[in-house]
Amino acid sequence: MSIDKTKQTSPDKDAKDFGFLDQTLRPSRWDEYIGQQNIKNNLHILLTAAKEREHPPEHILFYGPPGLGKTTLAHLIAKESGAQMRVTSGPAILKVGDLASILTNLSPGDILFIDEIHRLNKAIEEILYPAMETGKLDIIIGKGPSARTIQLDLPPFTLIAATTRIAMISAPLRSRFSGGVFKLEFYSDKELAEIVKRSAKILGTDIEDVAVNEIAIRSRFTPRTANYHLKRCRDYAQINKSVLSKDIVMKALTMLGVDAIGLTAADRDILKVIVTKFGGGPVGLNTIAAALSEEQATIEEVYEPYLIQLGLLERTPRGRIATAKAYNHLGEKGANKLL
Repeated sequence: MSIDKTKQTSPDKDAKDFGFLDQTLRPSRWDEYIGQQNIKNNLHILLTAAKEREHPPEHILFYGPPGLGKTTLAHLIAKESGAQMRVTSGPAILKVGDLASILTNLSPGDILFIDEIHRLNKAIEEILYPAMETGKLDIIIGKGPSARTIQLDLPPFTLIAATTRIAMISAPLRSRFSGGVFKLEFYSDKELAEIVKRSAKILGTDIEDVAVNEIAIRSRFTPRTANYHLKRCRDYAQINKSVLSKDIVMKALTMLGVDAIGLTAADRDILKVIVTKFGGGPVGLNTIAAALSEEQATIEEVYEPYLIQLGLLERTPRGRIATAKAYNHLGEKGANKLL
């Protein structure tokens, strides 16, 4: 029995009907999508021109940190194009046969969305990018002298892919995204405040403007984090029979360990280890990981980027260094001096 590794979504189905809260908060129209204005302008031209020619849009790749809206853009493109969208992910496509099953079951004009495409097996990548370019799928059946190649004609389709690790996608595959490769940027506090207001309205939650701003500045420049903070603050306000005021938001986020600039307890632990145990650095990543009983990859990929963006941490050839700004934030005396 074959397993369908994709799920099909209809562009006419309102996100609010799904029953999943994150899906409910996802914009369902272009005018609801806040931020990424340059990308939206480029997509508008691409989709409008394709619609006038009565052709499917060309293949598109979105990349950037998680939570910035890559999947949402894919859904909006499907809705704008009036196309059905098949959704799958890189880790779900294990064999060439899985990819062949997905592609041959597409209808003309369909959109195939592959999330985390960088996790595709390299052998599958080599089958996928010729299919994107020529609309033909070459499959080798058998092994050795008896092996033969079958060429399958594919219906016209659009591949939309998303990744957080674009460097892990091979150059031949990246070059096949002829519709464009778009990097999603972090959001400003003003944009996040608009997102929080919109989400609060959808959730039917009354929230003060100062509380909106408080959530925005603690959300690490990321809409997904902003919505997460809003939902937890709403829960806290509900239990305490209160409206979402600034005081309630501050109490709720403090309970979550989120401070005034969006640092979590784990972020502060990293800075404290560097400042208090190693004199502000430089100190190696493996040493920090050992001191915190944490994996090196988690520190490097999850926590460090935000600390570096805020100017609290520096990466140098000799190791990690806490900046004077980090000392001030932690309330520690003395500034780091490079030897």
